Amino acid sequence: MQEEQVVLVDEQGNEQGLMGKTEAHQKGALHKAISVIIFNKEGKMLIQQRAFTKYHWAGIWSNTCCSHPRSGESFEDAASRRLREELGIITPLKKEFHFTYKAKDEKSGLTEHEFDWVFTGTFDDDFTFNKDEIQAIKWVTKEELLNDMKADPDKYSFWFPIILQNMFMRGTY
Repeated sequence: MQEEQVVLVDEQGNEQGLMGKTEAHQKGALHKAISVIIFNKEGKMLIQQRAFTKYHWAGIWSNTCCSHPRSGESFEDAASRRLREELGIITPLKKEFHFTYKAKDEKSGLTEHEFDWVFTGTFDDDFTFNKDEIQAIKWVTKEELLNDMKADPDKYSFWFPIILQNMFMRGTY
């Protein structure tokens, strides 16, 4: 089975080619990514603990889901696909903003360097998450999330506080 490829980009998000996902994370190559934030009608955010079997950032808490667009796949389509694959959720998503970050996972030695588009949506039905991707999930209020991030910041992904800060600045959270 061929390894999944990521789409390499420059700082403006222009495509530069493809690279195997492992190699891209070993080299810290800038590539396309998506992050999804889902809220329920009460305004609680759905967060996930990444599976302990993940090859990097295993076991940390983060936004609802995140991944990489495939070659020829739009950011929007990738966000919808991964939301469905990881959580079984199908809901309209709104493209919010993008940002670029670079972070090294000290446990795996791999580096995320991503041009990341963030999407939001709402969902209130039952769902079953993919246990190969996700260890646990929970719905949290803004206050609960911010208090826990302040008390134990190392249990959250590097990119999640950046997303939240951007949402605060835009008035979307």
